[in-house]
Amino acid sequence: MIIAFQDYQPGSPFFDTANWVGLKHIHQFINSLYFERLLVNTLRLSLLQLLFAFWVPIIFALFLNEVTNLRYKKVVQTCSYMPYFVSSVVVAGMAISFLDVNGLINNVLSLFGVEPREYITDPNAFPTIYTITTIWKDFGFGSILYFSTLSSIDPALYEASRIDGANHMQQIWHITLPGIAPTITILLILRIGSIMSVGFEKIILLYTPTTYETADVISTYVYRRGLIDGEYSFATAVGLMNSVINFILLLAADRFSKRIGQRGLF
Repeated sequence: MIIAFQDYQPGSPFFDTANWVGLKHIHQFINSLYFERLLVNTLRLSLLQLLFAFWVPIIFALFLNEVTNLRYKKVVQTCSYMPYFVSSVVVAGMAISFLDVNGLINNVLSLFGVEPREYITDPNAFPTIYTITTIWKDFGFGSILYFSTLSSIDPALYEASRIDGANHMQQIWHITLPGIAPTITILLILRIGSIMSVGFEKIILLYTPTTYETADVISTYVYRRGLIDGEYSFATAVGLMNSVINFILLLAADRFSKRIGQRGLF
């Protein structure tokens, strides 16, 4: 944190004879040519995760909770967890291979008369590719918490609702969803609190200079400026700014949750 406010050089002291520059690096980042693009791309990918990836584990848990065949249910759960333990390098390699001009996706689409395209170098396709690969990799593991919450709901509530004539959809709406609502609220607050932080590992593995227009985010820019170009103070300052913004969003989401009668973090 200290070097975010200095013009730090590796090996120089942190305090004695340090070159303090204040908020120079943050001003430099905000006034840079790439700031608008980086901010838009970061928010776009984060909002796509929030709108789609966040809800898939919930929907998956709700559907699988309705399955009565215990053996089939366990097999599906286990299969859904497996992609989470696959390395991001492997996932990116699979995506690049499938989306190649001669890859699986283009071969399947060609059966329907669609011309082959190099999707991995298409800037407009990158947000969709990133979102779909993230959903596939994480939805199974993300559903574990919802499954544990669903198992804690009192079965007597379902029995009483069936006696009153409630169907499956009414049971889900009036019993299941209220039962997992506190868990959804907490995880949603945490997700909003990390909206400015898009993981750079898979993006670095997937993007190319031709897709910087939609793929380059704050974290990848900081990676290049900090670790590749050696501008440690600049990278630290931008990372610190990101953390402060995320913390403010976290507090705002927590306060809003309490105002509408839901649980909060604090």
